[in-house]
Parts: sequence; C-alpha cells; structure tokens
Amino acid sequence: MTTKRVLVLKLQKITPPVLDGPVRRSARRKAMPPIRFNDSPESVNTHSKKRKTTPDFKNKSQRNREDIKEDCTSDGDGGLSAYELERLENIRQNQAFLSSMNILQAMEELKQFTRPKPSQRGLMRSHAAVKEVLPARKSLRLLNIKAETLTLPPEPSGKLTYTPYLSLKHPAGPMPMNPVNMEQGSKLPSQLLELCSEDSTTERKMDLKLKEYCSALKIMRITEDTVAKVVKQRVYSAAFHPCTSSLLMATGDMGGHLGLWKPHTRPVSCLAFSRAQPTHLLSLSYDGSLRCMDVEKAVFDEVFIEDDLRTFDFLSHDCSTLLVGNRNGEVAIVDRRTPGNSHESLHSLDPKTLRCVSVHPLQKQYFAVAENSVVSIYDSRCLKKNHSQAVSTLQGHSLSISSAYFSPRTGNRVLTTCVDNYIRIYDTSAMTAESPLLTSIRHNMCTGRWLSKLSAVWDPKQEDCFVVGSLSNPRRVEVFHESGKPLHCFKDDENLKTVQSVTAFHPTRNALLGGNSSGRLHVFTD
Repeated sequence: MTTKRVLVLKLQKITPPVLDGPVRRSARRKAMPPIRFNDSPESVNTHSKKRKTTPDFKNKSQRNREDIKEDCTSDGDGGLSAYELERLENIRQNQAFLSSMNILQAMEELKQFTRPKPSQRGLMRSHAAVKEVLPARKSLRLLNIKAETLTLPPEPSGKLTYTPYLSLKHPAGPMPMNPVNMEQGSKLPSQLLELCSEDSTTERKMDLKLKEYCSALKIMRITEDTVAKVVKQRVYSAAFHPCTSSLLMATGDMGGHLGLWKPHTRPVSCLAFSRAQPTHLLSLSYDGSLRCMDVEKAVFDEVFIEDDLRTFDFLSHDCSTLLVGNRNGEVAIVDRRTPGNSHESLHSLDPKTLRCVSVHPLQKQYFAVAENSVVSIYDSRCLKKNHSQAVSTLQGHSLSISSAYFSPRTGNRVLTTCVDNYIRIYDTSAMTAESPLLTSIRHNMCTGRWLSKLSAVWDPKQEDCFVVGSLSNPRRVEVFHESGKPLHCFKDDENLKTVQSVTAFHPTRNALLGGNSSGRLHVFTD
C-alpha cells in the first residue's frame, strides 16, 4: 500500500506558478521558489501541504484504496480536494454532535459564570497608593564606574534578647474614640449611646430542652445584610452587646482596630462588655494595654498597662475587679476603682506560657488557666507570689491548649480546645485534685499561621451546648452537646464561604456571629 501511495503522488501534475516579476533568491542558498499544488487553495501556506496530501489514517478502516487515490488525484469542488472536503464534513458532523448534546451551550454558560464577590457592606477597601516611578537601573560595569566596596557590620557583642512588639508600644493615656470610616470631626451616632445604655436585665428563658434548643437553631439564617466588613484585618476577638432591641457587636482585629475605632496597635485578643455598665467595653491588646471604651465619654480609658498581655476575665459580679494574664505565665488582679493603671497583686503560675483565663460563674474565687499542656484551677484567695498550688488539674492534652472556659450557668464543666485536634469536656462539679474527663471530640484545629486559632465557646443561654468554627468544606459553624453529639451545622453557600475562626452566641437572643481572617462578621439570626 505504501508503494501505491508513492506512485500516485508521482503521477500528479505539477505546474509552477506564473511569476509576474523577478524572483528574489536567497543569498545563502540558490533554490527553487515554493511550489503550490494545483488542488491547493491560494490561502493555504506551505506547512499544510503534508496534511492535505496525507490520507486520514484514523478512518482507514472505513475507506478503501480507491478512496485514497481519489483524495490525492481529484481536483475537488471549488479548489478543494476530496480529502479536504471530507475533513470539513467531519468537522461539521462533530459540531452537530456537540450541539445535539448542548455542550457548546454549556461552554458558553461557563464562560459567563463569575464567582460572586464577597459582601461590600462595612469598611471599604482603600485605593492603593500610586507607586513611585524609579529611574531605570544601569550597569556600573557598562558605565565604567567602579563598584562600591561594602563592609559587613561588626558582630554584636553579648547575649541577644528578644523583646516582642518593642517597636509597637501602646500610646500613653486615654485615647479619643475617633471613627476611621467617617468624616474628620464627625461625632459618634447618638443611636450608639442609646443602644449601649439600653436596659438589658430582662432575660429570656434559659436552658431550653434539647429538642427545643435544636429547633431554635434550625430557624436561624444568614443573609447578605448580616455580613459586613467591620475591621480591616484578621478577626481576633468578638462579642455581642447584651441589648435585645438590636444586634450590637464588637470585634478586634490583628492591626489593633476595635469595631470602627482604633484604640490599640497590636492584635486585640480579648473583648468583653461589662454586665454592670453596658456602655463599657473592655478590650485587651498584645501591645500591653487593657482599655475600657466608654461610649458616654467617647474615650478609651487605660485600665491596666503591662507587657505581653494575653487574656482577662471579670473576677467580681459587678465587673469592677479583673483577672489579667500575660504570656509569661503570670496573672494580675486589677481593681478598676483604684486610681492609676497598675495591678493590686501579681502572681507567677507557669513560667512557660499562658493563653486563657476563665473565672467560675458562681464561685468567683476559682479560675481556670490554660497553661502549656494542662489546665489548672486556682483559688484566688490562696495565691502566692510564686509557686501557687492548683486546686484541680485537667489532664490529657498532648499539645498546647488554645482555650479553657467554665460552663456559663453552674461552672460544673470546663470546655477545652487543644491543637492536638481534640475538644474536651471535664467535670468540675466536685473540684477534686484531678477533674475527670467526660467527653473527647475529634476536631481539626490545623489553622496555620494565616488564620486565628479555633476555640470552642459555650452558648451563654445553654449550660451544656457549645459552638466552634470548622475547616471543613463547604464552610460551616458547628454546635455540639457536651456529650459529643452534633446538634446543628450552620451553612450557607452564598453568604458563608470562609473559615469562621472566632464565634460567639448572643447572651439572650437567638443570634450567632462568626469572624474570618479578612475582618468580616457573619451573623445568623432568627
């Protein structure tokens, strides 16, 4: 068959084209000008000749030798060979087949598909600054300029010490509440003071039956109107105001922004509204400052100043006394009624690290501390300057602990979150030397460096239920019973597309917030 093809090609009549002018010869090689076949259209270049004269081997089982001969010798129709005509017919049939399956229509729909943009409510992204146009760099060698000789700096002498956040200290004294997304000189909205001053002592029924509680969770929804960019950077902490007429939330981010205001220069790691004075919001920052936002005075007052602060909780029912912990394993007792911004006493607990403190809701002398890989419960009446003895310990963690919280109503449970990918619940009703482990729940905690750590937190309206963010896809927020049973999963394909590292329930209403790494708050409500 190969020999016959060669013979057929040799029998083709080849006629050179008529040239109107002199032919330009290559200076490198004297050669014949390109020759076109009679059956080739003038628009086809020389690189396509082989494809025109080569039979279609894919269809050779369906074609005989006479067809191949006819493809190569026929003048075709309209200047095209039979082979080209058959190729065009194949293309037409393939397109008809694709059209019958609506594949072309599906491709057009995919081209028009665009991923919906995230909610633009709240803070708007600032326009990028115009980059300075620098002169073009030139080689010193080409300019015949001798390169400058650089010398290494002398080696530092003595022992190097690391002081975190040394260059970003907190500003001294009270700070005015200056909004960053309003015109300069604008006053705070009067509705803010009215909302913060609202009487929120009336509480709805607590501790619903589990079936009723699950039904209340199922009717909670998120909409585009309940998603907003509240702060500029990654959410580190968030809290609901106890008012019931409207949802008022505060959040602190990695850059020190608090809601719409900027009282700190480092991440705001802990927030809490005062239950005794609803117009007061206390916030603690890595810059070493604990401040109180007073809406009536429109100012952030200094409460306590100390290096490496990490967490705090109220040590008294009237919220006048605070328990503040730092990263060096120390806790300070601070009385807000005492003039100045210092502590009443300072106690060293664990020299390694301290990440979270939680005060017992009823017996305020007890507080839990998330230390390195163990949670210890101390009695504030028996604290010493050094080597204080724990009343009870919660064992079983293999890695560092992110958080530990007493249950909100009785304090009979402690909820811990550990980076060993487990959430644990301990029985602290008896305050024994070693509190027994009740439940251990497997949960992925590998958030990495770009997301805030996940922390399971109690629902303040329910004694035995808690909420935690999730790394699973599609993105979600999960609610569990203390027995480990999943109660509800908050999901929304349109309005919830990111990991909610920070979560919190409203103290009285059916509302849940979640904060992500871009500064947005997502709220589910009934």
